[in-house]
Amino acid sequence: MHDFIKMMRQYASPYKPYLAGAVVLNILSAIFNIFSFAVIVPLLNILFKLDSVQYSFIPWGTEGMRFKDILVNNAYWLVSDFSAQHGAVTALLLLCAVMILFTALKTSCYFGSAAVMIPIRTGIVKDVRNRIYNKILALPIGFFSQERKGDIIARMSGDVAEVETSITASIEMLIKDPILILFYFGILLFMSPEMMLVILLFVPAFVWVMGVIGKQLKRQSLEAQTLWSDTMSQVEETLGGLRIIKAFNAEKKMSERFEGVTDRMRRKVNRVNTRQASAHPVSEFLGTVMIMAVLGFGGWLIIRGKGLFGSSFMDASQFIFFMIILYSVIEPIKELSRATYGIPKGLASMERINRILEAENPIQEPENPQEISDFQDKIVFRNVSFSYDGGRRVLDGIDLEIPRGKMIAIVGESGAGKSTLVDLIPRFYDATEGSISIDGKNVKDLRVKDLRALMGNVNQDPILFNDSIFNNIAFGVDGATEEEVIAAAKIANAHDFILEKEEGYQTNIGDRGTKLSGGQRQRLSIARAILKNPPILILDEATASLDTESERLVQDALDRLMSTRTTIAIAHRLSTIKNADEIVVLHEGKVVERGRHEDLIALDGYYKKLNDMQAL
Repeated sequence: MHDFIKMMRQYASPYKPYLAGAVVLNILSAIFNIFSFAVIVPLLNILFKLDSVQYSFIPWGTEGMRFKDILVNNAYWLVSDFSAQHGAVTALLLLCAVMILFTALKTSCYFGSAAVMIPIRTGIVKDVRNRIYNKILALPIGFFSQERKGDIIARMSGDVAEVETSITASIEMLIKDPILILFYFGILLFMSPEMMLVILLFVPAFVWVMGVIGKQLKRQSLEAQTLWSDTMSQVEETLGGLRIIKAFNAEKKMSERFEGVTDRMRRKVNRVNTRQASAHPVSEFLGTVMIMAVLGFGGWLIIRGKGLFGSSFMDASQFIFFMIILYSVIEPIKELSRATYGIPKGLASMERINRILEAENPIQEPENPQEISDFQDKIVFRNVSFSYDGGRRVLDGIDLEIPRGKMIAIVGESGAGKSTLVDLIPRFYDATEGSISIDGKNVKDLRVKDLRALMGNVNQDPILFNDSIFNNIAFGVDGATEEEVIAAAKIANAHDFILEKEEGYQTNIGDRGTKLSGGQRQRLSIARAILKNPPILILDEATASLDTESERLVQDALDRLMSTRTTIAIAHRLSTIKNADEIVVLHEGKVVERGRHEDLIALDGYYKKLNDMQAL
């Protein structure tokens, strides 16, 4: 229950007015419900002439009489006096009208409390989803190299849906049912303390049964949601690798693999739902046993003619009212037990969600950040080393200066640390050792937003969004005009092919730009970088996967983009960086050579070897 309270403090705080309204409306509903049942007593007396006693008004506070006895007597006197003056039929009709009135008030309050809970339920679910999404945006790239995309999608979809159905749906019951139980038990205790003792003997049994049934629900639900994540991960993998699956005729293999995951999830969900389904019949049985015990005990007291402590016992109509209230209290107890069983399922999902929400972000903002708005001098690496999770060093003792306005190329075999090196500059990762500074300011002392505002990225695999061409080019630049977007597209050699599209700049390019060719996608990403107009440009093998014609167009666009900027280019094709101001050669995380193209060729070292291999 501690985890549930913690979650409610986190997410229900903005909705306190709604919660207060729900409490008030449920209290009124309980009061009106009790009054509507109370009308049954005089109705029975009038219909079946169960009471032949002549009542007279007893002043309130009469010495030697209990408040309860005075209240009951005066209520009977009021009804019998009205019946004597206006007739039994008129009194009966009036009581029926009163019961209808109280029932209308009760149901109105109940509807109001249910309506008030809707914004709480939907609001909490919205807030959870927004927190997950914003946390995904805030977490560093390294976090997602250790997490499967399908698992994260499953937490955003399946786990949040489970929180909605198991926890937020239980909030209404957790507010309404305790209020009803409290009021009903209060009336039962007021009417007969000795019969209330019998009822209380069964309360520990209810609590024990709820504990036994719900004990393993959280663990089993956690396992079921993990299997749901496996399912979503396989769907994500299948969509990403559909071309290979079909090319290798592996449909049957993938289908059998998916069926295995879904079958394991089905068996686990069956166990969870079976355990949860047992709650209703067990609580129904215990409730029936309790009612029969009270009925037998109360019947014995009625036959006996007095209570256990020698006081007068209730009459037949009062006893029927007592049993109606007792039977009414069974339903909120059962609903409360269902909420108690449902909450562990939701908490299991919340635990998986919290693995994202509570994940530590190693990229911390400085407490007193230094200001930076432009790039004036140079980028400096000082003895920079980096390793993932404390393992093998991907970079080892890098010393490097990148002057403003120069083009620096980073080359080396796969796994040499090229991408990691450039990822340290915008703080996608933080260096394990050493420091990186821009214009003499350590990047860790700058606001991340200000730091990244200085840089534009063009990657080997262009990242585009399922949106229009215009919005993809204008991405990251607030308030970009049509003229500015078109100008950027022209510089990137993209304007002509855009105009060939039926809807021009408003053409939707599909998921990740699938409606465009590789060269077209790359030119859009270059146009996006041109529009941002950053002083520092990072190119990550921007032409590596293009055909000759596309490479020529893209390289021409890149040359225009690089002409007035400091450029750091990761190069796979060495022919594209022959004119670089300096080429830095990485091998196993270390700088082994550096210089211009001609100088490195003359050195007859590692770079010459790479160049000769490509020449072949």
